[in-house]
Amino acid sequence: MDSSQIKHFDYIFTGTGLAALMTVYKMVLSGNFADKSILLLDENQKKTNDRTWCFWEKEESVWNSVISKKWDLALFANENFKRDLALKPYQYNQIRGLDFYNFVFDEISNQSNIVFVQEKVTDINELETHVFIGTEENRYTCNYLFNSIYTKAFASAQSKYPVLQQHFVGWFVKTEAEIFNPEQATFMDFSVEQKGNTRFMYVLPTSKTEALVEYTLFSENLLSKEEYEKEIQLYLQKLGTQQYEIIEKEQGSIPMTCYPFWKKNTKRVLNIGTAGGWTKASTGYTFKNSDKKSTQLVAFLQSKNLKMSSFHKKNRFWFYDLLLLDILYRHNELGSAVFSSLFRKGNPALIFKFLDEETNLAEDFKVILKCPKTPFIKALFRVIFA
Repeated sequence: MDSSQIKHFDYIFTGTGLAALMTVYKMVLSGNFADKSILLLDENQKKTNDRTWCFWEKEESVWNSVISKKWDLALFANENFKRDLALKPYQYNQIRGLDFYNFVFDEISNQSNIVFVQEKVTDINELETHVFIGTEENRYTCNYLFNSIYTKAFASAQSKYPVLQQHFVGWFVKTEAEIFNPEQATFMDFSVEQKGNTRFMYVLPTSKTEALVEYTLFSENLLSKEEYEKEIQLYLQKLGTQQYEIIEKEQGSIPMTCYPFWKKNTKRVLNIGTAGGWTKASTGYTFKNSDKKSTQLVAFLQSKNLKMSSFHKKNRFWFYDLLLLDILYRHNELGSAVFSSLFRKGNPALIFKFLDEETNLAEDFKVILKCPKTPFIKALFRVIFA
């Protein structure tokens, strides 16, 4: 192909998941990128409700208009106890994937400098003065590339950093009996059989008869789809119903690892989202972390002497996550004990603040000291002397 036919952009996003769309939306909000040409490339049109995101927040954010449900109360349980959690000053928020996509793409469609193209990326090649991107149909170049296409082999081909998965199957159900409390979300119910893993139920009720019921594991290996679904059936029976309609299904697998994806960043290529290590490694939560990172990235892009490899900054919370993942990787059966120790008597607001990486050192220790001491001390020695 003649180089004159290759379309050039200031910025290209390969993959239009959460991180990419958050970043582009905030670039538009800033008003400082109207003179920059931006291309979004994805093989998926983003026209289906393919996932649900949840996050806790004290104040309204720019995403408030697409929140489908908010909860002020939550439940934590294991086989021995249940605890009702008052979340204030936080609220737990739910956003449906399709609502988010529509919200961002509606805004993008009004911007003459932003183009979305449904094509599969096949090649990325960084040169000294630009980045080359090939798709199955076309060729493009850009000054800077933001890549959110996850390369599983980067993390799985090494052994220094444990790799677990947050894997799940969820059913949106409508029941005949009124078995749900629409004012209370179930964060983690470890009363399900653990089978040597970290397994829990996650329930997001929207009415007394409607909820997302999700069977979730933090473990290394995925299950057969039938095993997840059997556990959801058993749990619904335990809640008191065998009569229900499955409205929708969702499933996913989110990598949980402290592998330093940012070391793959270069002068002109920045990995973002899961591909850039933006997922909170110890929980698999993605929305809040990506919200923060995308805000930081938009500010970074307005600085002088751009060098994408200098964007990421490692902090002490990365080390805390590393310790927990080391424990869960070696002793996956300890997950219920670890999380139960946090939530049995811990202050929910402080735990949220800690998971949001906003605590000071004194607050860090308040949270950490509630965890089982022996496994964390052993993990600390393993990590330090590895």
